[in-house]
Amino acid sequence: MPGEARWAELAANLADVRERIAAATAAAGRPTGDVELVVVTKFFPASDVRLLAGLGVVDVGENRHQEAEAKAADCTGLDLRWHYIGGLQSNKAAAVAAYADVVESVDRLKLVDALDKGAAGRAVDVLLQVSLDPPDREGRAGADPVDLPELAAAVDGATHLRLRGLMAVAPLGEDPAAAFERLAGIRNDFLVAHPDATVLSAGMSGDLEQAIAAGATHVRVGSAVLGTRRTLK
Repeated sequence: MPGEARWAELAANLADVRERIAAATAAAGRPTGDVELVVVTKFFPASDVRLLAGLGVVDVGENRHQEAEAKAADCTGLDLRWHYIGGLQSNKAAAVAAYADVVESVDRLKLVDALDKGAAGRAVDVLLQVSLDPPDREGRAGADPVDLPELAAAVDGATHLRLRGLMAVAPLGEDPAAAFERLAGIRNDFLVAHPDATVLSAGMSGDLEQAIAAGATHVRVGSAVLGTRRTLK
């Protein structure tokens, strides 16, 4: 798609998503600007990221290390905050910490040391990914809520990492409102021990309203802004 047409498409989609966020924020009785948008650009080119930056997007989310690393390098000089939101392998964690400003998918202790080593010389914000899935769900991602205190303590003890809050994904096949209601309870308990870890990243294109109603401070939106995902070339 030619640059001007793509810019117009992204601008229109971005305006729609921002309106949805504003309406959901107001409906939840929360102040204007209380919820931040992270645009997930997985499978879309760096040229789209540059257009989004020109449209005022600051927070960009990526799921895959190789793609994220290349885009971050391609977009050097732009005022962007890179969020790594995908499942993270411990052998890639140090490399991710070299460019990511926020790592949202920390769900086990093994990642903490690797991220801390990779972040040497810079501070990296960390969100603990908590699972809302049943314990026996195949492919389950995220830490058990009961494991959050130990995981949080490890991040607090790291030199270059800053514990900022929690991240979660609503389980497939479940009413997201019910899942996010559980998440709100988990977050309330977490904040008792970690009152400064106020970030709650939850909600995507299809369920951002329910996440905002449950207290999300950040929503991660891809297709509603960028359109149908395509293979990155």
